[in-house]
Amino acid sequence: MGMLVPIAPSAWLLSLVEQQLGSLWGRLAALLFWLKAAFWWPGADRVQRQVRGDTEETQKEAGEKSVLHTTPISINYHFTRQCNYKCGFCFHTAKTSFVLPLEEAKRGLLLLKEAGMEKINFSGGEPFLQDRGEYLGKLVRFCKEELGLPSVSIVSNGSLIRERWFRDYGEYLDILAISCDSFDEHINVLIGRGQGKKNHVENLQKLRAWCRDYRVAFKINSVINRFNVEEDMNEQIKVLNPVRWKVFQCLLIEGENCGEDALREAERFVISDKEFEAFLERHKGVSCMVPESNQKMKDSYLILDEYMRFLNCRDGRKDPSRSILDVGVEEAIKFSGFDEKMFLMRGGKYVWSKANLKLDW
Repeated sequence: MGMLVPIAPSAWLLSLVEQQLGSLWGRLAALLFWLKAAFWWPGADRVQRQVRGDTEETQKEAGEKSVLHTTPISINYHFTRQCNYKCGFCFHTAKTSFVLPLEEAKRGLLLLKEAGMEKINFSGGEPFLQDRGEYLGKLVRFCKEELGLPSVSIVSNGSLIRERWFRDYGEYLDILAISCDSFDEHINVLIGRGQGKKNHVENLQKLRAWCRDYRVAFKINSVINRFNVEEDMNEQIKVLNPVRWKVFQCLLIEGENCGEDALREAERFVISDKEFEAFLERHKGVSCMVPESNQKMKDSYLILDEYMRFLNCRDGRKDPSRSILDVGVEEAIKFSGFDEKMFLMRGGKYVWSKANLKLDW
């Protein structure tokens, strides 16, 4: 028993030290919480979780709930920057000649489908330039036949499309949008859509007929600019009777059509908001018209470039994310700058499958 006497005070002393340390830690934790509230100290979150005894699983669940996920319902894939036209206001210019290998492009499209994509729009550059339209045709067929997308569309200047393409791939295409900024051939030449001896407007009428024959919904895109802002297009649009007539206000994008590194100088094409509104007022009787001002257009599109990188236009230029082929859709889309509310406000979600358009073919 005599040997137990010296041990007891040691145990008592150790217990006392532990109590003091515990009390000190409690005061320190309280101080850290106060510092966090007062100065938003970055390290306090971690200390607070340790004191609360949160598990890693709980922390992970809380983090996941705090992240807003964007579903890429509608994607605009500019798979090429090359073009046979030189439109002065073009905001996706030929800065590279790169085009993904076909199988890599298909892999990216599959990733987008798995992430929730319902509509894909192929654009450029001029999308029919690559392999005389065969590359595009294979992507269109893949998206409709293998991915089962409700809507597959194309935006083209129309100059390189042949009827054989419709025979081979028309059944897989829902909408073909043709860019037409004027029904005056002289103005088309000034803009940069001149085809030499060919007539852009006559070609438009031929494409309209092919779309009817091969059951493809026909659409027209027009960029309203300094050279066509006074034009009256009412009669021509009504005769062509597209499912939609998208009317864009000329937009400046640094590094594309303005600024030091730009391949175009679009400043001379720019019109004011008031002039754009006047054009819309003059065409208010066209029921298929869908106007898009600069404010509506800039952040309301999910745009993929030739490397399958999302392009963020919020600062007036196109800042790329990392490629979805490298980091996946969920990670890359965080840097897209996409405004989903504006997407819905501008009518981005509409009846876009030709099976549901109920057209009189």
